[in-house]
Amino acid sequence: MFDGFEKFLVIGIIAVLIVGPQRLPTYAAKLADFVKAVRRFADTAKERMRDEMGPEFDDIEWQKLDPRQYDPRRIIRDALLDSGGSVAAVETAQVTASKVRATAPVVPLAAGEAAPFDNEAT
Repeated sequence: MFDGFEKFLVIGIIAVLIVGPQRLPTYAAKLADFVKAVRRFADTAKERMRDEMGPEFDDIEWQKLDPRQYDPRRIIRDALLDSGGSVAAVETAQVTASKVRATAPVVPLAAGEAAPFDNEAT
């Protein structure tokens, strides 16, 4: 519905209405100072990591460490293939995993009943 520019425009209009045109420059300056401080903090943290890790810091593939890239099926498939497993073994593991997910019992709770909690699970 909205693209990036339109979102900023709407936020700006709302800010003018809430804060008021007299105080808006002050709050805009405070926001700019905050963004600069966060950027300095991130740069400092990056430099400290580079200093502590040495030349290996630039060799790390940071994209592979992004938790949004985490896919358990891909990790298992890659591990099975790396260990000399065949494609058939990978497919068997995937089918078995999907059957385990499909057969997990679902027990509905009665009205007002608390969900079970296992203290030893964490």
